[in-house]
Formats: sequence, C-alpha cells, structure tokens
Amino acid sequence: MDRLVEAGTAHSERVDHLRRIGQAQVSRLVDAEVYARLAARPVTDLRGRVDERTKLKALVDAGYKTVAELLAHDTSTLREHHGVGPHTAQQAAEAARELADEVRRGVRIRFDPKRPDPDYTELLCVIAALRQAVATRSAVQVRSQRFSERVASVARAAAPARSWWRMALTWGSRRHRVLDAVLDLDGVLTSSEVSGFRVELEALGQATTPAVHASTVWDSYSRDAAGFNALLASLGGRGDLDEHEGAQGFLPQAARHEVGAVDLNTTGMKTALFGYQAFGARFVILRGKCILGDEMGLGKTVQALAAMVHLAAVKPHRFLVVCPLTLLGNWLQEIVKHTDLTAYSLHGPGRPAATQAWRRTGGVAVVTYDTVRTLKDLKPLAADMLVVDEAHRVKNPDARQTEQVRVLAEGTERVLLLTGTPMENTVSEFRVLVEHLDKGLAARLAIGGSSPDAEEFRRRVAPVYLRRNVEDVLTELPNKIEIDDWVLSSPQDADAYRTAVATKDAMAMRQATFGPRSEKLKRLMEIVDEARDDGRKVIVFSYFHRVLDIASAALGDGVVGRLDGNTPAARRQGLIDAFTGKTGHAVLLAQIETGGEGLNIQAASVVVITEPQWRPSKEDQAVARAYRMGQVGVVQVHRLLAKDTIDQRIREKQAQKIEAFDRYARPSDTKDADPRAIDPQEQGEMIQAEYRRLGL
Repeated sequence: MDRLVEAGTAHSERVDHLRRIGQAQVSRLVDAEVYARLAARPVTDLRGRVDERTKLKALVDAGYKTVAELLAHDTSTLREHHGVGPHTAQQAAEAARELADEVRRGVRIRFDPKRPDPDYTELLCVIAALRQAVATRSAVQVRSQRFSERVASVARAAAPARSWWRMALTWGSRRHRVLDAVLDLDGVLTSSEVSGFRVELEALGQATTPAVHASTVWDSYSRDAAGFNALLASLGGRGDLDEHEGAQGFLPQAARHEVGAVDLNTTGMKTALFGYQAFGARFVILRGKCILGDEMGLGKTVQALAAMVHLAAVKPHRFLVVCPLTLLGNWLQEIVKHTDLTAYSLHGPGRPAATQAWRRTGGVAVVTYDTVRTLKDLKPLAADMLVVDEAHRVKNPDARQTEQVRVLAEGTERVLLLTGTPMENTVSEFRVLVEHLDKGLAARLAIGGSSPDAEEFRRRVAPVYLRRNVEDVLTELPNKIEIDDWVLSSPQDADAYRTAVATKDAMAMRQATFGPRSEKLKRLMEIVDEARDDGRKVIVFSYFHRVLDIASAALGDGVVGRLDGNTPAARRQGLIDAFTGKTGHAVLLAQIETGGEGLNIQAASVVVITEPQWRPSKEDQAVARAYRMGQVGVVQVHRLLAKDTIDQRIREKQAQKIEAFDRYARPSDTKDADPRAIDPQEQGEMIQAEYRRLGL
C-alpha cells in the first residue's frame, strides 16, 4: 500500500517536473527567436540608446554588423579592437542587452499545424503530458489520501500481528479483533478498488510521458488549441502579454495592483488559465458584484468557474448559473470539463430533486431564464454566488426575467454578470445592468443632460466592470477576414423586395432578397463550394426559418444539421459534436438567436450571415462561435448584403451603434460621445425611406 501512496505522490510531483521541462524548452525557443530577430538588426539600430560619445562605427569597422554579434562578446573583448574605447564598449553592450530584453518581452510562441517544426512538436508533447497530469492531479491526491487513511486505520488495529511475541501475549476477544483487522487489511489491499487505482496510476504514468504523444499531438492540438495555449502561457510562451494594461482591462494602476494581489486558488481546476483569465477571476473575487464584459471568445465561462473553484476551496458553496436554454448543456459540460465541482441541472422534471441535492451538498446549479421567469418562489434558488450568463438579456427593466434576476441579485452576496455585449442599443442599457449590482453607482451613470463623457463613464464603472478585447490578449488567434458580399438584385429579387416594401413589413423586407433563385443564394453556394474544395467547415446564420429552409434545400447532403428554436436543448450539443467530428467539409445551419450565443464551434472556419441584424452585437456573437480561443485556422466571415435595399440602411445604423459602444464600453480616446446610440423610431424610418425611394 505504501508503494501505491508513493505512486500517487509521484504523479502529483510529475506536474512540477513536466512544468520545469516545458519552461526550459520554451526558454530555448524564445532564445532562438530573440537571436534571429537581433541577427536582423544592424548595430546602428542602437544609436538612439547610446550617447553621442559612443562610436558605433568603430564597432562596425571591427566586424560587428548585427546586435546579435555584439551580444556574443563581453566588453573586454570589444575593447580589444582598434578605435573601441571603454566607454563605447560599455555603452554598446548595455544598449544591446536592453534591446534584447525588449525583444524577449515581445516574443510569443505560436504553434502552426501547417508547419509542424520538430522543436515545436517536442514542446507540444510535453504540454500534452502536462495536461494529463494537471487534469488528474487533484483526483489522484484525493484518492491516495483516502486509501492512506483507510489503510492506516485498519493497520493500527492489526499492528500486534506484525510481531509474534505480541500476538503470543494477545488473548481472547482482543486477539479475535486483531485477526479480523488482519483480514480487513488484506481485503482492502486486494480489493478491486485498490487494484483498479493501481492500473489507473500505471496508465497515467504512460500518458504523462511526453514521447507517447508524438504521433497524435498535432491532431490533439487542433481539437483543443485553447487548452494547449493556456498551458503554454503558464510556461512563459506569451512574453509579458498578460502584464500589458490591455490584458488587465485598462484599469487604473492602483486597481490593477489590488486585483493582482488576490491569491487565486485553482486547486480544483482541471485546466490551466491564461494570465488574463486568472486576472479576471481575481477581479471577480475581489469585487464581489461585477460585470465581466470580455469580448466573445475569451473564456468568460472558465473565468467564472475559476472564481467558483477558489471560493469552494475555502468552504462548500452553492453557486447558481442562470443562462439561456441553448447554453444549458454547454454549462453542464464545461463544469465537468474544467473543474472538480459537482454540476446540477435545474431543468425539466428532475428539477425538484436536483434542487434539493444542490442545496444539501453545494456545487453548481444551472437554471434557464425561462424557468426563472416562471417561478413564483425564488427562495429555493438562494445561493452564495449568482452567475448570469448572456446578461444583456436582463437589460429591459420592464421584463419579468429582468425583475426576477434583480430579486436574486439583491439577495446574493456575490453576483457576476457575463456578457460580451453589455450595450447593444443604448448606453442606458448598460446602466440597467449596473443596477443589478449597485443602484447608487447606476444612478450616477444617468443618461441625460448631465451624462458623463465616454472617458468619465469608463472611470466611474471601473469598480464593477472589466473588459478585455481579443486583439489585446489572444495573439495566438489566426487572422479573421471579414467580407461584405454585396449582390445586385436580379429583376425577380427586385420585384419580391418591392412587394415586401409595399406591405411596410420590415421582416418581409429583410427576407425578400433571399429566395430559391436569388443572387444571395447563388453567392452562398459559391462560398460553400469554395469551402468544400478547401476542406473547410461552414456555419450559416440567419434570423429566419424560411431562409434556413431555402439554404438547406439548396445545399443538400453537405448540411450536417440545423440549430434553431425547435431543436431540443438535449440535441444541440450533439449536433455540434457531429459537425466537429465530421472529417473535412461540412455545413451547419443556425438561427442566429439560437446558435449565435455561448456555443463553441471552433471547427468552423467560414461563417456566413445571410442578412444584417438590427444589433451588430448579434453578428459579433455569431462570428465568435468560430473565432475564439482554440481556433487554429484563418476565419472567413461573409455578410450577404443586397444593394439598394434595407440591408444598406441597417448597415448604416450598425455603424452608429458600434461607434457608441466603442466610446463607452471599450477604451477609447473619444471624449465627446453622444449618449443616444439609437432612435426608437429607426425601424419605421427605414421602412418609410424605402417606401419613398421606390415611389410607393
């Protein structure tokens, strides 16, 4: 048994061992990259870093052409050359080291599946082994401790049997108890549970050997690039990116230090965190009630789970997650994938029993907005921490679900709102979200004649709001190519559109240019054909069932499935898994209201949006299903737009909304922000404008 416990301890120590190996390999790769960059920098590039007395030309004449060559020698060697005095040697050497340090901080290790370099393959193998060790360390420690305590208890009772003379002096019932303990000890040591644990440890020992991953590691990386890159970051592969103010939400310096001082306990996490994600979890823990408004695709769910794990490490907690029905399965899966916490689904006929179990033992309960909206008594949902996902759904102050969430928030010590689009239409919507957390602060953000400008607005919300953008923290992501595919309406399209405008029905106008023989459909089929030739997977988003019906009929067998409001929640993740698992090309159709939020569909690298949405955030969310952590290919985003239609009017209005969002919700130098991001009559005005333009 001692050997079994030792094996468990060794498994735990293997994490540190693999981490040291990985850090050494990252350091070597960084050194090589730094050398390559400095070998391309002439010595004269140091001119701005030295004083006028430094004779760089003398160094060049001595044969030192690049900064890399200069760094390879100490000052005494440099001084041996004619014309190179002590001052020049010292100044040049210091300047070269300063430049090298600057370059080093900017080096980012990137894995490219299309170029599987042997050195990078070796590092990936170490990370693959480290992932296995990290994911299983906590469970192994718990089981080892349990077996150790169990054996120790029985062994104490059986101790006299280890000495013949002590057994000779043991008589009667006491002797029987000792013999029974010996049998119990033998039973424990030969039990299937112990033997099974021994087999598992042997398998883990194999799985945490880097060499065994060599043949499959690039496929593993392509399936879960986010997991690999998070561990790469922990090994130093991202330079100082996570210390950049953008990775810390451009918070004031004092606030950044305060958040950074939080000692985050991630013992119960199965996956590693990026540095910016750890900062986000610390922010959530420190603030208590706040909004995590990171751009879509940066892992808000994982940050929320990391905060839960930290709190649960101190004492058992009850965590409650409120989310759309479409994300119920995703949350339950993510809890199990990333943490040791117990997950409960408070949905469907099993809700009462699950609620009781959650209240009794703690863990993470997941409930839908629909369920919360219909409940008359919210007391059974009392929790230590409330997490509201896609929180922009509770920005309408008059909606039933907004009121129910407000009641839950008021009665909960810790509240976390998750949304990548805190302000979809107006700045006042942001204020409604803040009201869930701090009514006093919300009052100071009042939109009106004395509204603060953009910079002042962000300063005021800093205590409760953290946002990071993709370009600031995810340098690992490949490029995103966004294309506006403007089509000229055919005579048939124009007639259909004119008829729709005559009805003054905005929904009919938006669908009119996507018919069975329309120019938009032709362009969609061209995009899909190109993707098929390249072996790429495609997601097609539309707001309308009719548009998806037409696309499905035209694309035929290439369509793997369809996500819309009629797709049962239990089938949604299965459709995504089937789409992801299919080799090569595939098409997934999705209603943007159903498939555009919270789901992870990184297998796709082509996204098509068949008509512009009233809210640009809806399109951003849809694109972020594919363009997010874990994406390894260049993502193409195609927006199908018909010229001289309402599509143009919507795109113009989108530009205004994006400008307002950038001013208030993102760091910006703009100070003279107009708080009116949307005219309540905009839809009617668009219809009237088209009505007049067509002379109707």
